[in-house]
Amino acid sequence: MSPLPPPGAPLQHYVSTAPFDPIATESMAAASSRIHLASQKQLMWWKFKQHRLALASGIFLLVVYLMIVVVEFLAPYGLHTRNVDYIHSPPQRVHLFDKGEFVGPFVYGRTMQLDLDTLRRVYTDNPNDVQPIRFFCRGDSYKFWGLVQSDLHLVCPAQGGQMYLLGTDRLGRDVLSRILYGARISLTIGLIGIAISFVLGIVIGGLAGYWGGVFDLIVQRVIEVLQSLPSLPLWMALAAIMPVTWSPIVIYFGITVILGIIDWTGLARAVRSKLLALREEDYVQAAQLMGASTPRIIARHLVPGFMSHLIASATISIPGMILGETALSFLGLGLRPPITSWGILLTEAKSVSVIAFYPWLLFPIIPVVLVILAFNFLGDGLRDAADPYK
Repeated sequence: MSPLPPPGAPLQHYVSTAPFDPIATESMAAASSRIHLASQKQLMWWKFKQHRLALASGIFLLVVYLMIVVVEFLAPYGLHTRNVDYIHSPPQRVHLFDKGEFVGPFVYGRTMQLDLDTLRRVYTDNPNDVQPIRFFCRGDSYKFWGLVQSDLHLVCPAQGGQMYLLGTDRLGRDVLSRILYGARISLTIGLIGIAISFVLGIVIGGLAGYWGGVFDLIVQRVIEVLQSLPSLPLWMALAAIMPVTWSPIVIYFGITVILGIIDWTGLARAVRSKLLALREEDYVQAAQLMGASTPRIIARHLVPGFMSHLIASATISIPGMILGETALSFLGLGLRPPITSWGILLTEAKSVSVIAFYPWLLFPIIPVVLVILAFNFLGDGLRDAADPYK
């Protein structure tokens, strides 16, 4: 430490010799004023943008959900298109150059021979058969969302050729096209299931937290009973109740209802704890004195106070819905053909021998993992942005 100056001596001070920059000073003041005057939503958005991984995950999920709207256009083949000459064909590589010359994206044609020792089909690329990949082309006919007849595709194989970028299954169907079609069911079942779960959780948890008393006691005991039951056996029992004579669409909505009914308990407890803390606030008592009804107080005054936390909880709960549908379908208790989902596609790879000989049938697990990770990263970002003042 430097010695103290003697009594009466002038104090030392330092003055910056840098020139005064009024523009920088004004910009700093404007930035500070911008933060102080920003709304809650603006602060949340600014903090969410700082979470790069969550922002990238949000963009990825937005692209994926936009893709399922036009999946018929994106898929190179129809959902049920079969080619018995290419059963269990391995994935084809995309090439750009042939014999040192740029050709553009293309695949080589294949020849198939049956191995009499192992009874396996052996496919060999023919380097003399160049099959250019076509874009914005005519291919398999389909009905867009079951309404508009069309045959326009983003990518198609060459005329008279074949293009199986992720291989084929035991019936000669394109795995890539079936993954794209399966995304429509697997992704939307999570949204519908979480909508049912949110309605039950907010209504039941909100009433329990606002009223309390005997109703709260009954709700808590019901939640404890439901949470004590093992999830997988409960799924299996509820799924087994649905008759096999039901149509696939009815079974689809039945699975979503089952997932929504099972998942509402955690959200109901979170809503209850929030309302127990907020119901004693002055603005709630003022609304009560003005004669506001209980549903209006909960919907207009209490729930918006922690809506950001509910959104973050939803993004974390959706992966559980997707995994639940995948598990049920994989076990044969969920959706059934002709409906196609990622869980149904994974049933092709149940046995070890199939995985050993045809590992590309496990490709449907890749979009499941990517979507689950994206939802988790997005949920982390939203949870951090829910409290922008930290």
